[in-house]
Amino acid sequence: MPDYDAILFDNDGVLVEPPARDTLREAARSAFSAVGVGDANEAHVEDVMHGVTPELLRDVCAAYDLDESAFWEARDRHASRAQREEFRDGERDRYDDVAALADLDHDFGIVSSNQHATIEFILSFFEWEPLFDTYYGRERAVESIRRKKPEPHYLERALADLGTDSALFVGDSESDVEAARRAGLDSAFVRRDHSEGVELSVEPTYEVRDLWDVVEIATGE
Repeated sequence: MPDYDAILFDNDGVLVEPPARDTLREAARSAFSAVGVGDANEAHVEDVMHGVTPELLRDVCAAYDLDESAFWEARDRHASRAQREEFRDGERDRYDDVAALADLDHDFGIVSSNQHATIEFILSFFEWEPLFDTYYGRERAVESIRRKKPEPHYLERALADLGTDSALFVGDSESDVEAARRAGLDSAFVRRDHSEGVELSVEPTYEVRDLWDVVEIATGE
């Protein structure tokens, strides 16, 4: 079994519970309202909630003659604010098995497709700053959509920060597994309750139930 220098983690669904769809939906509606669209088509609200592509964003903004950069800044700002409120209100929490990482002496990093500001908040809220040596979320800019997973951009930046190319990437989606492949990394797919029925078209190096399983992989036990 490989001896990894570092372990990188996706955030939502791996370290913390995923955001509620209703939270993201209301945040998207608020973003439309913030740029003067009070009656956005519900299909367009769904389009910008999650998994947005540059092409989809362009089409949605064209439907309302919106500036893409201004709308995307509003979308990310409202999404990040709504997610912070989830944590503060106790509606969303970390996973208990994050405690397993205390048994490892690897360098740790976070690479998320969520907003960088949201990741910063989570690190502070759970007092995780000493645990993670580097972390990346998306910048609040349209260009960040092209850089998110499955593109390896942020993974490669995290590896550069840690000074290694020997790392395991732990995620809960196909885009995580594919991003690891593109970056030349092994991957561990965490099959939690929300990903129980997910079928992958790309094969992860490992499939695990939780972060305790990741510890076993990292220690060779």
